[in-house]
Amino acid sequence: MKKIFKKAIILPLIVIAALSVVIYKVKSKPPVEHQVLAYPTRTVEIIRARTLPFRGRALAYGNVEPAVLLKAKSEVSGKISYIHPLLNKGASLEKGTLVLRIEPTTFEFSLNQSKAGLLGSQSSLKQLEAEEQTTLRSIDIAKQKLQTGEKELERLQSLVQQRLVSHASVDAEEQKVLQLRQQLEDLQGKFESFNSRKTATMAQIDQSRSQLAQSQDTLGRTEIHLPFDARIGTISVEKGEYVGVGSVLFEALGTQAVEINAQLPVQQFYPLVIRPESHAINLDTPAEFRSAFEGLELEVHVKLIGNDRDSVGWQGELLRIGESIDPERDTMSLVVAVNNPYEGIIPGKRPPLLKGMYVSVEFLSPAREMLVIPRKAIHQGRVYIANSDNKLNIRPVTVLYRQGNMVVIDNNTPEGGIKEGEKIIISDVIPVIEGLPLKTILAVKAENQLAIDALDKPL
Repeated sequence: MKKIFKKAIILPLIVIAALSVVIYKVKSKPPVEHQVLAYPTRTVEIIRARTLPFRGRALAYGNVEPAVLLKAKSEVSGKISYIHPLLNKGASLEKGTLVLRIEPTTFEFSLNQSKAGLLGSQSSLKQLEAEEQTTLRSIDIAKQKLQTGEKELERLQSLVQQRLVSHASVDAEEQKVLQLRQQLEDLQGKFESFNSRKTATMAQIDQSRSQLAQSQDTLGRTEIHLPFDARIGTISVEKGEYVGVGSVLFEALGTQAVEINAQLPVQQFYPLVIRPESHAINLDTPAEFRSAFEGLELEVHVKLIGNDRDSVGWQGELLRIGESIDPERDTMSLVVAVNNPYEGIIPGKRPPLLKGMYVSVEFLSPAREMLVIPRKAIHQGRVYIANSDNKLNIRPVTVLYRQGNMVVIDNNTPEGGIKEGEKIIISDVIPVIEGLPLKTILAVKAENQLAIDALDKPL
């Protein structure tokens, strides 16, 4: 019983002593120091937002075709009597060269007949004019005879009253006067008919002249002369061969200019025509369309691609824009001309632009002031900006278009876009949290390179 009683007293005392020690230790311990938690400052590279002279660029591809392609066809039928000795595929011939002749004998006969017909009609006119003058003189003589006869009749009539002559003499004279009057009437009628006869003869002369001109024209069509300096393509006839009207004779390619039907994706065309401040235009009339087309003022550069000749280039000119969009490839046609493609040839280095060559065509718009930033500064439609307190600001923006490593920002949006001089972050930011403290480093080299690329860098 004594052992049990001792344990019942000692155990509570031990527990109380232990609790006292613990309470003392807790109360005598110094207070815990609290630390303020914050995001670590991130170092980032920035550029200053600014408008830059920017040139829209687009790259298209196409094949070279001659600007002028002549497919000579026969306009008369006959046998080929002459072919120029240099009329061969690939040969170069000068403007005005007689390259081919169709046997002209039959057409020369027709020309001679037309000349003879004209001479005959002209001779008939001269004969009519001579007869007219003769008839006019005969009329004058007939008038004089009639006057004489009428005077004689008056004299005889006065004498018959005096019974110096017989009535038979008066009657005979009256008959003579009537005959003279009839002759005068006949001559005057004949004279008046000359106008209609000359008119008919002159019409015949005009017809003869037309036939002569037609015969001369037909004879001229037996000879084929080159209308321009050209390179010869396909030849479809041989000497001695008979050809009919409309038969293809040969193909000639003009050397003054070539054209390229460049196929450009529609999306790439937008940077060439977009303006910082858009305004509506009308294309209702041809004049308005031409005005809008000329307002594009696109610069064009043509380069030969393949065969390690990418550096070979020519200055081009935009002639026209295709009337429709290719629905399968979503491309539009831009026709470009290159003048004098055979000038400045360097054998082995700079070839001429020949039919069928595959080339690239770069289009450049005039320089316009645009807000341009690097493409890497865009993050899913947002940009990271270091605000005036060097805190991270995440801002949505509207992209007008992308070109290479650059992006053009549209500031005419409800979001407000980007203000001039704001600090655009161009390096990675981790973590991306609004208000993240930043330490900024101005990337001067990146700013300068962006300005160079916006204006001068080729695609």
